[in-house]
Amino acid sequence: MKHGRRALIGLALLLALLTAFPLFASPYLLSIATLILFFAYTGQAWNVMMGFTGQLSLGHALYVGLGAYVSAGMFFHYGIGPWASVWLAILVCVAAGAVIGFLAFRFGISGVYFALLTIAFAEFTRIGFDHIRWLGGPGGLFIPVSQRESWDLANLRGPPEMFYYLILALAAGAFLACSWLLRSRAGYYWQAIRENEQAARALGIDVFRWKMLAVVVSSAMTALSGVFFAFYYNNLFPEQTFHISRSIEIILGPVIGGVGTLFGPVLGAAVLTVLADGITEALGALGWEFPGVKQVFYGFVLLAVVMFLPHGIWPAIARRLRL
Repeated sequence: MKHGRRALIGLALLLALLTAFPLFASPYLLSIATLILFFAYTGQAWNVMMGFTGQLSLGHALYVGLGAYVSAGMFFHYGIGPWASVWLAILVCVAAGAVIGFLAFRFGISGVYFALLTIAFAEFTRIGFDHIRWLGGPGGLFIPVSQRESWDLANLRGPPEMFYYLILALAAGAFLACSWLLRSRAGYYWQAIRENEQAARALGIDVFRWKMLAVVVSSAMTALSGVFFAFYYNNLFPEQTFHISRSIEIILGPVIGGVGTLFGPVLGAAVLTVLADGITEALGALGWEFPGVKQVFYGFVLLAVVMFLPHGIWPAIARRLRL
C-alpha cells in the first residue's frame, strides 16, 4: 500500500507538471511535448494487443490512417465536425480490426504470421488510398485551416495549446482505461492468453472471443489518435500516414519503455522523441545532414534495450524506486 501511494503521488505530480507545462514552454518545446503525448497514447492502444494479449501487430498505422482519413474526408467534403465523424472513424477501424482478427484467429494464424498479416493490410490500404481521388490520392488531402488563435473545440481549430491539452486528456484517459482493463476480467483473461494460450483454452477461456475483443479495443483507441493526427497536421498523404515506419514509431515507445506495463509507453515515447529530436537538432546546428538518422538512432536504442534491459526501461526504474 505504501508503494501504491508513492506511485499515485508521483502520477499526480506528473499530471500537475504536464498541465502547467504550456505556461512556461516555448512553441518548439510544446510541439515536442504534444508529439510525446501522441505516441504515448498510440503506444497504450498498441499495448492492449501486444502487452496485454501477446498479439504482435506491426500494422497499427492502418488504424491511424483510417481514423484520420474518415474524419478529414467528412470535414473537407461535408463540413461534419470531428466530434461527429469520430464515431464513424471508430466504426471503420473496428471493422478493419475485426476482419484482420477474424481471418487470423479463426484460421490459427499467430506469431510472426499474424504480424505479417497486419503489415499486409496496412500496405495494401496505403496503395488503395493512393488511387482514391475523393480523398486526395497521392497528392494529399488538405484540411482548411482557420481560427488558429481562438479555441474552437467543436471543429478542432485552434492554437497549439489546445491540441496539447486535448492529447494530454486522451493520454491520461488511455492510461486510466488501460489500468482498469488490466485489472478487469478481460485483462486477466488477456494475460492468461499471453502467457500460455493452450493452457488458457484448457481452463475454459474462449480464446477467440477475448483475442477479438483485444483487437477491437486497440483499433478503436487508435482511431481517436488518427482523428487527432488529421486535425493537428491538417494534411494527409497515404505514403506517410499508412507507411510501416509509422507503425514502427508507434510500437517503439512501449517496447523501449516496457511492453505490458502502464507507464512504459509514456516513458518510452518521451525518451525516444526527446533524444531523436535532440540528435537531429544538434546535427542541423553543425550543418550536417544525415537522411534517416532517426531510424538509425531508433535501431541503436532498440538494440541496447534488448541487450541490457530486455523488459524495458520502466520495469528497471520501478524496481529501484520500489513503485
